Amino acid sequence: MLVIPKTLVVNAAKDSTELVAKLRAFHNASQTIEAKRAFKWIGLDLENGKCRDNKDAGVLEPAMSKIKSLKFATEAAITILRIDDMIKIYQPSKEDPNSYANAVREGRL
Repeated sequence: MLVIPKTLVVNAAKDSTELVAKLRAFHNASQTIEAKRAFKWIGLDLENGKCRDNKDAGVLEPAMSKIKSLKFATEAAITILRIDDMIKIYQPSKEDPNSYANAVREGRL
């Protein structure tokens, strides 16, 4: 789950180790310390190279976007599985009666 924040920080030419570690510390505190529940909204401010409260900054991710992405990924996986099943269902081709292997087996050679 840290691949995306790390990649964004590197692309912004910032110190990825420091910023991602701070982000993880904020998120860990939000999950373990009751008084710091608001830290779950902490995100990256890549223009200034620091962590900030994204909710206060107005950066929100709509749930509809996540739901549509999840539905699309599920449909894509189902389609791939159906194609795989179709490929496995093919009828094996009959051997050529005039092939070299059949001729040797039948003593014609």
